[in-house]
Amino acid sequence: MPGVDALFSLGGPFFAIAGPCVIESEEMLLATAERLKGISDRLDVPLIFKASYLKDNRTSRDSFRGPGVTGGIAMLAEVRRRFDLPVLTDVHSESEAREAAPVIDVLQIPAFLCRQSSLIEAAAATGRPLNIKKGQFLPPENVRFIVEKARGAGATHVAVTERGTSFGYGDLVVDPRVFQLLRDDGIPAVFDATHSLQRPGGSTTGGDRHFMRTVARAAVAAGVSGLFFETHPDPSSAKSDSATQLPLDEAEAFLGEIRDLATFVSPFVNNVPDASGSAS
Repeated sequence: MPGVDALFSLGGPFFAIAGPCVIESEEMLLATAERLKGISDRLDVPLIFKASYLKDNRTSRDSFRGPGVTGGIAMLAEVRRRFDLPVLTDVHSESEAREAAPVIDVLQIPAFLCRQSSLIEAAAATGRPLNIKKGQFLPPENVRFIVEKARGAGATHVAVTERGTSFGYGDLVVDPRVFQLLRDDGIPAVFDATHSLQRPGGSTTGGDRHFMRTVARAAVAAGVSGLFFETHPDPSSAKSDSATQLPLDEAEAFLGEIRDLATFVSPFVNNVPDASGSAS
């Protein structure tokens, strides 16, 4: 499988970022990683395993937040060692970026922190590839400034993940023009098929995974470089994002369908004219 640097480059192979929303236990984490590793190998789709050690953006003070930084990073390092999978996780502060970088392959900047200069610069300075979640409040034409900030601080491989834009109260809308705008700026675009289906509000965040295949197919047809989705052995019992995580038993069929579509549209995507009129 190609390395992360190759995946986070325009023209690289289509890839997936997948795993549970939050680390609930080491046993669940390793079991999910093992299943996803097998799916990745069988489908020949490069996969970056993701999970959060700390869910810092929770609505209720009673919500589960994860095992914490040190313990969570150690569990992700074990996934990396045991299954030879690159791993991705969110970092929320400069100190977390420095602690995670020695064993985490991709540092992810959460959507609500995507304009935090000190965090982005610290993550970029580690030399690790960055996945920056586009804020729900941010117009796509402003994303280039965030990426320039990261590149200026030393990041050589940066991807941006679209996760929907706030629309009134309690819903998110995905504008497919975002993917072309990112490509025009030379930025690999990833689509988050999980969080774009959220309906924020109340004591817990809702949503509807029923639409995951529909929005994922639309994003792939629009030319994304990769797909981000969360999956759980039993979403109904998940301690975070239970309404939008894909059942693990459905992950192989889902990713196989998306892989086939990505293969079909690739020649068209790579010949879409950019804003200057030249083929990309």
